[in-house]
Amino acid sequence: MPNIKSAAKRAKTSEKSRQRNMQTKAEVKTLRKSLLVAAAEPAAPKTEAAYRAFCSALDKGVKHGIIRKNTAIRKKSRAGALLRKTAAK
Repeated sequence: MPNIKSAAKRAKTSEKSRQRNMQTKAEVKTLRKSLLVAAAEPAAPKTEAAYRAFCSALDKGVKHGIIRKNTAIRKKSRAGALLRKTAAK
């Protein structure tokens, strides 16, 4: 337990940030899984909607500093490649 008041406040805010970051990252992972499931099925509109939701969540994570910019770019690129691959079938 912190002895100084500012250290106690910092611990409290750090815990809030940690919880918020974990929630956002979990949402991104869930949306990625739903994109993979949608890509496995032949329904194209569902896949496109899942891709948009995934990219949107990544962009929001970058905006809030939870996910690094290049990580989001890499994940969106791979998701787009998956989308193009399934569309080519």
